[in-house]
Amino acid sequence: MIVAIDGPAGAGKSSVARALARRLGFRYLDTGAMYRALTWLALQTGTALDDATALARLARERPVEFGAGDAVAIAGRDVTAEIRQAEIDAAVPVVARHPEVREVMRERQRALGEQGDSVIEGRDIGVVVVPHADLKVWLVADPRVRALRRHAERDGLTVATLADELRRRDERDAANTHRAEDAVEVDTTDLSLDEVVARIEGLVRERVG
Repeated sequence: MIVAIDGPAGAGKSSVARALARRLGFRYLDTGAMYRALTWLALQTGTALDDATALARLARERPVEFGAGDAVAIAGRDVTAEIRQAEIDAAVPVVARHPEVREVMRERQRALGEQGDSVIEGRDIGVVVVPHADLKVWLVADPRVRALRRHAERDGLTVATLADELRRRDERDAANTHRAEDAVEVDTTDLSLDEVVARIEGLVRERVG
């Protein structure tokens, strides 16, 4: 079974998908982490971020791997911590916008999803990556709440700065953010993590009877 969780940055995708996968005993696939890992490797190898062909080749030759828990690895190295640095935050949108890169990543995401029951989160999972997903969820949240959540994860930036950053990111990501027509919308603004996970778990149980 595949559960697709999509939505904008700060809506709670990663936290919800991670917790849901743990509760269901499913594999958790963080597609955003895949682009971050590739960005990290590109910076390490001196690959130009505007060279789509070179980036796509790098992604194909050094596929991202997921380990236990939240572990993310590429080129034989665990980069779980490194890919959350500010330098990667700034560079990953440049890498992720290349169609050639996205196609390689989507192939990898599909391959990983076929390895067993999975919760896959991103921005185009239910429409492009796995349109056959058994359950599609679209998470939303009030812009200020999204900024507050990011503030809890980032040091040294004000809520106002993060809100503006998220607004600009939404604009950049618009072309690659797709909501499936059959996705179930869940507004996380006033819900706790446990409440969101419980709601989606209930939807999963309904689908499997």
